[in-house]
Amino acid sequence: MDDKNQAKEYESIVVKGAKEHNLQNIDIEIPKKKMIVFTGVSGSGKSSLAFDTIFAEGQRRYIESLSSYARQFLGQMEKPKFETIRGLSPTISIEQKSASRNPRSTVGTITEIYDYLRVLFARIGVQYCVKCGEKVGRGNAESMVNQILELPDKTKFLILAPIMENRKGEHRDLFEDLRKDGFGRIRINGIVHELSDVTSLERHKKHTIEVVVDRLVKSDSKTFHKRLTDSVETTLKKGDGQLVVHILDREDIKMSESRTCCGMAYPELDPPLFSFNSPLGMCQECNGIGSVLSMDPDKIIPDPSLSIREGAIVPWKNYFSDKPGRYGNSGSGSWGREQVNALEKEFGLNLDTPWKDLPKAQKNLCLHGSGKEMTVNWNSAKIKGEIKTTYEGLLGTLMRRFMQTQSENAKKHYSKYMSTSKCRVCDGARLKPEVLNVKIENYSILDITKLSIKDCFDFFSKLELKGNRKIIANELLKEVVDRLRFLINVGLNYLSLDRSGPTLSGGESQRIRLASQVGSELTGVLYILDEPSIGLHQRDNERLLNSLCHLRDIGNTLIIVEHDEETMERSDWIVDIGPGAGLLGGRIVAEGTLKEIINNKDSLTGQYLSGKKKIEMPETRRTPKDHGNKWIEIKGATENNLAGIDVKIPLGLMVAVSGVSGAGKSTLINQILYPALSKTFHSGTKQVGAHKTITGLSALDKVINIDQKAIGRTPRSNPATYTKLFDHIRDLFAMIPESKTRGYKKGRFSFNVKGGRCENCKGDGYIKVEMHFLADVFVPCEVCSGKRFNESTLEIKYKGHSISDILNLSVRQAMEVFDKHPKIRTVLDTLMQVGLGYIKLGQAATTLSGGEAQRIKLARELSKRNTGKTLYILDEPTTGLHFEDIKMLLNVLQKIVEGGNTVIVIEHNLDVIKTADWVIDLGPEGGTEGGKVVAEGPPEKVAKSKKSYTAKYLKEHLAKPKAKKKSPAKPKAKKVKKKATVNAK
Repeated sequence: MDDKNQAKEYESIVVKGAKEHNLQNIDIEIPKKKMIVFTGVSGSGKSSLAFDTIFAEGQRRYIESLSSYARQFLGQMEKPKFETIRGLSPTISIEQKSASRNPRSTVGTITEIYDYLRVLFARIGVQYCVKCGEKVGRGNAESMVNQILELPDKTKFLILAPIMENRKGEHRDLFEDLRKDGFGRIRINGIVHELSDVTSLERHKKHTIEVVVDRLVKSDSKTFHKRLTDSVETTLKKGDGQLVVHILDREDIKMSESRTCCGMAYPELDPPLFSFNSPLGMCQECNGIGSVLSMDPDKIIPDPSLSIREGAIVPWKNYFSDKPGRYGNSGSGSWGREQVNALEKEFGLNLDTPWKDLPKAQKNLCLHGSGKEMTVNWNSAKIKGEIKTTYEGLLGTLMRRFMQTQSENAKKHYSKYMSTSKCRVCDGARLKPEVLNVKIENYSILDITKLSIKDCFDFFSKLELKGNRKIIANELLKEVVDRLRFLINVGLNYLSLDRSGPTLSGGESQRIRLASQVGSELTGVLYILDEPSIGLHQRDNERLLNSLCHLRDIGNTLIIVEHDEETMERSDWIVDIGPGAGLLGGRIVAEGTLKEIINNKDSLTGQYLSGKKKIEMPETRRTPKDHGNKWIEIKGATENNLAGIDVKIPLGLMVAVSGVSGAGKSTLINQILYPALSKTFHSGTKQVGAHKTITGLSALDKVINIDQKAIGRTPRSNPATYTKLFDHIRDLFAMIPESKTRGYKKGRFSFNVKGGRCENCKGDGYIKVEMHFLADVFVPCEVCSGKRFNESTLEIKYKGHSISDILNLSVRQAMEVFDKHPKIRTVLDTLMQVGLGYIKLGQAATTLSGGEAQRIKLARELSKRNTGKTLYILDEPTTGLHFEDIKMLLNVLQKIVEGGNTVIVIEHNLDVIKTADWVIDLGPEGGTEGGKVVAEGPPEKVAKSKKSYTAKYLKEHLAKPKAKKKSPAKPKAKKVKKKATVNAK
């Protein structure tokens, strides 16, 4: 290779012969140190090229550079399907995946800001007394003796000297030294032992060790006073100024020379003390989680208007059932029913009064039990007669069974009655009271984490310290402020540092990782991002794009899988992949600058960017009057940041809920409305957010939440099984004369059960071969050649197609094969309507994009019988969708509404908002400054609002059709002369 070509290669990433998933053997040359956008319709192959080829190969090469010893722990990655990739930089992927499912994870811990705060509070924080609120000062032996003398007479207690806390080791030498010093007893992890009986401890476990200095009984004698004073002085000397008074059946009283007030000892300020993951600082009741899982009386008694006999208490319902059971009718003879009979007889429990009218004492009896004995008449095969017992209460019984059972089904059953509630000891604060009383400028670490990131940034930016405190905190404050600034720059100013990790959306968690990368200031890196604009309002998008441009300007390459128009306008290079999806895609349709894409006639993206194609507004909008003025009204919504608002949602319309990021849209719909409707119509167990009342539900009969989660977790799940289409196909195959002759039933044509499937591969179609020091290899099954079924089953054919052939047909091909079968044709029609004619019936669920999965769910709903009383909820359905996909999705949603149903869409996309019949705009800002209804009504009315940020952008979108865009004045990738070539095989 000559020098000229060598230099060219390092200025671009060259990919040749990419064939991963649906990529059609494509060649492409991508300029380096530019911001490149990969776009195209959903399922066209954007992620296959960006993540499954370029990123996967970059990660694989990094892992292969490690030693074989390290690789056995990291695992190996399968090599993507391509011929060559050259000029590849170190790659970092920032995808839309949940930040963490760990309930201990918060925004503060994910961004490491909380780690800096712990050090900051440990170094410059001021400890205040929990009891009197004054600054904690020094203590002395005399004040400690006086406090102990306040104990009641004849109180037995131990005086202990703390030796070590939460440290691993055997500690043989320590025990030997204590014996030499004349001590006879020791307390290890809360249990007192004779020192002569202890030689060593378990080496790898943490231990807390305290030596017993004296055992005393409180009295008023002078002898006792002198002995107590001597013991306290000895203890303080042995325990380095620390002392513990242990009284039987009471909490220990801790005292300290260095930090004490009101008779309480306070620990030395250390970073682990401020961690809710450390035993030193965490609340002991909830172990630092802030909430506890317990039995919920509201779930046990969902309808208080019923009496116990009528089934008010769900776990007791079968005791009064007329259905024959294990013990005959009405559950009589069961231990549970006999207990209820005993409660009725001995405590006067009324079984026929509605639960809501029962006296409080009887309610408490049922739920919490009684310590008083009662007589239960028990008649079983082994035991007969009367049994004296106490009743522990329904809450205790269910929790005990949940904790003790080994059966997953039983655990699942009992968990239906459980819910997460705030810890009653720490009130959700996660930390001990003494930790929460360490403050900087009257703010505890809890107060800081509860602030929004914007307010937190303002607090630390304006924090004025003096003297040594300023010198100590200088570097820490710089790190904290910089990280907060990065979060603000990617549009996350509305979050708080105590926000739980599992509650973050994919877009939010992605931008948190992006903020950490911006802060790292790495150069020469290839960043691959998956729709970073998702979940962002148009107002916040500008700051995100500035952050991305900064990453590019310091010498990095950015490949962004994106459909956002503004992102494309700011990019240096656009690659349009298509022209269709699935087998109809996987080719490079166009590549170049914005101007070149707009001028390319083959580019569908270019046609939308130029305004030649657009999503049209409906000719007429539906109004609440058209559908009888039926409304759902949510009153007094106060969950999260909602400011006690009343919201009216018209039924029979397509309703868009809009607003800036963090305004409260998801809280209102996903945390209040959906759980409440799910509980009403489907006995849902999800906790309903704080509100007063919800009215107007009588006009509905069910609620359906259609998200973009995968339709299955394993390759066995596919569009045919999810839509129930495969059930109809298997019914058809079982009716074929040859099947009847052989006695084949419906189950014969399932790859999930024995009989018709290939037993060598268990119906998978492939065999996993484990390789040492290499990635696992999946090879086609030698017996069935990847067809999943055995030979006998494959001999049964319909129109020349075996059951395996049917699974390999696309939806469009299957339409021709099953044109005479209404049930099958109905499901196929709905898949065609949502634009999925290209996918295969047996395509593995794990290979479907988020947009495809959502449309398959829509198709499944469309194929069901329409009642005209269904409420559909979609949270940002345009995620991963191209302009053309959005157009198709809107057509489907409009069809659902035409059937009399209601569709609620939480969305920022202006094309969706402008086609809605009704818009509810929340704001005006995010976080604490949001949570109010700013504007509501048809899009035209909302666009006139002066308080709404959405109105500003919506007004521009409604005013005129899209004009031809001008290319931004950015340097073109001139050095990349070679155009992408396509070698479709």
